[in-house]
Amino acid sequence: MEYINKYIKENKERFIDELINLLKIPSISADPAYKQDVMNCADAVAGSLKSAGANNVEICPTAGYPIVYADMIIDKSLPTVLVYGHYDVQPADPLELWESGPFDPIIKKTETHPDGAIFARGACDDKGQFYMHVKAFELMIETNTLPCNLKFMIEGEEEVGSEHLSDFVVSNKEKLSCDAILISDTGIISNNTPSITTGLKGLSYLEVEVTGPNRDLHSGLYGGAVANPINILCEMIAKLKDENNKITIPGFYDNVAELSIEERAKMAKAPFSLDEYKKALELTDVHGEEGFTTMERTGIRPTLDVNGIWGGYIGEGAKTVIPSKAFAKISMRLVPHQSDNEITQLFTDYFKSIAPKSVKVEVRPHHGGEPYVSPTDIIAYKAASQAMKTTYGKEPVPVRSGGEYSNSSII
Repeated sequence: MEYINKYIKENKERFIDELINLLKIPSISADPAYKQDVMNCADAVAGSLKSAGANNVEICPTAGYPIVYADMIIDKSLPTVLVYGHYDVQPADPLELWESGPFDPIIKKTETHPDGAIFARGACDDKGQFYMHVKAFELMIETNTLPCNLKFMIEGEEEVGSEHLSDFVVSNKEKLSCDAILISDTGIISNNTPSITTGLKGLSYLEVEVTGPNRDLHSGLYGGAVANPINILCEMIAKLKDENNKITIPGFYDNVAELSIEERAKMAKAPFSLDEYKKALELTDVHGEEGFTTMERTGIRPTLDVNGIWGGYIGEGAKTVIPSKAFAKISMRLVPHQSDNEITQLFTDYFKSIAPKSVKVEVRPHHGGEPYVSPTDIIAYKAASQAMKTTYGKEPVPVRSGGEYSNSSII
């Protein structure tokens, strides 16, 4: 540990400067206006891996944004770990809520970060995380302590559904072959309670469009006689859950993996304060499916949420309009053994079935992903657990998560 701490201390300022420069690149994959910035970020990632000492670094083109691959094979008889990360980030909107520019990184201390933290888009999801591995790799190369073969696969489309990742993986099975995958795009309970994410929910993400009249109409002349798409859309969304917050889509729960009482009891051992949870979010109470705890709702139960809804007039002043169209973006987080394609189809069929004849409905799937749970008796998990125990001084807790965030998980 002494040589690790010595190297970090000697290079800390450089590490921070390099990360800040990476965070300054607005690599927003969802917005075509930032295409060149995303490409520039791929170049920067490749450069960081070369500087760290990787033998082979490639910027691999896809039908979308490129995937940066790198490796260091020291002995083919040794295990190989593949590190996954992504260099793209989400849009920074709403910009008015940022205290500083999303791509102007600053270091500041807060109540939740008394020692200081970098604030910028991508600092936590996921540039900070994969950069951590690049620097750990650099340290092991410089100190001649790399214990296994290492590969990196850093993509640029995670925030838009990793549309071209599967094609790349299928076409590069040998290049990507490994014994374990390390993903640092998940969560940790706290620095006082280390954890390793062993399960991630899948995703079905859709956009719905409800169309009424062929143009916007005056509510005084047509109100009460013509369907208002916003009203209809809200009524349809309300029908997606019952009074117990259970999703009403027929067949939605058919393949849901139900955990035993013993498994749920083990999960409950993870430290969690409902009062602190509500306080941090300024909530008077939590909300969710009846019969399950907050941690179970976010970890082992499927969910459905409206992520955005719009239509009609939202400008200054008043405009008495019945809009022609209304829209919403809806995501469903899935658990083993649900399939995103199947759930997308079930949603589509049900949503159209509850629409009145006075409107037309279109459902447009965006992207999805399969849920996954890793066993905790494999050597990769045991190695990660031992490493975290050495670092934090206590055994990490295995947890399941509703989606990516930060820290590490093992596959």
